[in-house]
Amino acid sequence: MSTFRELLTSTKSAIREIDFEEGETVLNSEPGTVWIDVREADEYENGAIAGAVHIPRGFLELNVENAVPDKDTPVVLYCAGGIRSALAAKSLQDLGYSDVVSLRPGFNGWKDKGGKFTIPRVMSPEQKRRYHRHLIMPEVGERGQQKLLDSSVLLLGAGGLGSPAALYLAAAGVGRIGIVDFDIVDSSNLQRQIVHDESRVGELKVDSAKRTIEGLNPDVSVETFPVRLSSSNVTEIMGDYDVVVDGCDNFPTRYLVNDASVLLDKPVVHGSIFRFEGQVSVFWPGHGPCYRCLYHQPPPPELAPSCAEAGVLGVLPGIVGSIQALEAMKIVLGIGEPLVGKLLTVDTLDMSFRTLKLRRDPDCPACGEGAQVELVDYDDYCIAPNMKARDIA
Repeated sequence: MSTFRELLTSTKSAIREIDFEEGETVLNSEPGTVWIDVREADEYENGAIAGAVHIPRGFLELNVENAVPDKDTPVVLYCAGGIRSALAAKSLQDLGYSDVVSLRPGFNGWKDKGGKFTIPRVMSPEQKRRYHRHLIMPEVGERGQQKLLDSSVLLLGAGGLGSPAALYLAAAGVGRIGIVDFDIVDSSNLQRQIVHDESRVGELKVDSAKRTIEGLNPDVSVETFPVRLSSSNVTEIMGDYDVVVDGCDNFPTRYLVNDASVLLDKPVVHGSIFRFEGQVSVFWPGHGPCYRCLYHQPPPPELAPSCAEAGVLGVLPGIVGSIQALEAMKIVLGIGEPLVGKLLTVDTLDMSFRTLKLRRDPDCPACGEGAQVELVDYDDYCIAPNMKARDIA
C-alpha cells in the first residue's frame, strides 16, 4: 500500500505545476483561463485571487462541469500550499480535462510574493440560511446568488402577473425591484393580485406591493413608479434595470415597451392572460425576434379586450407570472435556455402546454433592417373612446 507521500509524489509526476511567475503571466495575458480556488470557505473568505471560481475540494468533481463545461478550457487550480490543488488537478485530468495545472506556491505563496488578490464578497450567515436551497444547486451556488443580489428587475404592473413575479423574484433575492403602476388597489383585484390584501384597498398598488416585498425579504430594495409609462419617461425608467418583466394588460404599453427595449437593447419577459389561457415569451433585441415581429401594428380597440372585459381565472396569473419570474432569473444567472424565439402557451382547461418557434421578421418596423424606432404613445390605436386608460392598466 502507498503512503500519502508516495501518492503525492506519484500525483505530481502526472500533472503540470506552475510557479508564481508563470501564474502571473497566465493571469495577466490569458483571459480565457479559468482559475479555481479549492480551499475551504473560511480560507476563501480571507482572500482569493481575483476572478477565481470557488469550489471547495470536496465538491470539485461534483460541480466543476457547471463551472467549466468545455473540457478543453485552460484551468489553473490553487489551494493554500499546492497539495490539495495537485490532487485536484489529477482528478480533473481523470475527468477528461486536457489543460489543467496546479499553482505550486498556492495562495499563501502567491500572497507572500506580492501577487494580486481580493477579499471576496461573502454572504452573511442569515443569507446563507435564507438562500441555502439555491447555494446547494451547482447551477446557482454562491456565485449565482451574488448575481441575483446584484441584479435589478423592473416589473411593469403590480396586478395579476406582477404579483407572483414580484413575490418570487423578491424571495429569490433579486437585489433591486422596480414597480411601475399608477392604479390603486380595488377589492375586485384580490381574486388574483396576491401581493395585495383587504387592508390595502384604496392604496396605490406600488406602495402596497412594496410593503409586501419588504416584509418578505429585507435584502431587496424596492423602487416605485406611480406613473403611467409614456414616450417621455419609458427609456429613463427602463434603462436602469437588467431585465423588464411585462405584466401590463394593454396594447399601448406593450408596443411602447417593445420599441423602448429595441432602443435600449433590453430583454423583456412578456406575459399575457385571457380567461383560461396564457402565454410567455422573451423578446430580447439582438438575440431573437421582438414583439413587433409578431404583430407589426397595434390592433383596433374592438379587437383588444382586457381582463376587465373578458375575465380571467384567478389562478392563471399565478402560473404565467411565476414562469415570467423564472425566465427573468435565468437571464440574470445566465443558465438554461430562455424563451427567446419561442412562445410558450398554456390552456388551463385541459392543462396543455405548447412551445411555438418565433422568427425575426426582416421587415419588422422596430428591429428589421434599416428600421428607425421612434417612441410614440399608442393610446389612440388601442383604447376605445369610451374607455379610460386606467380601465385596462
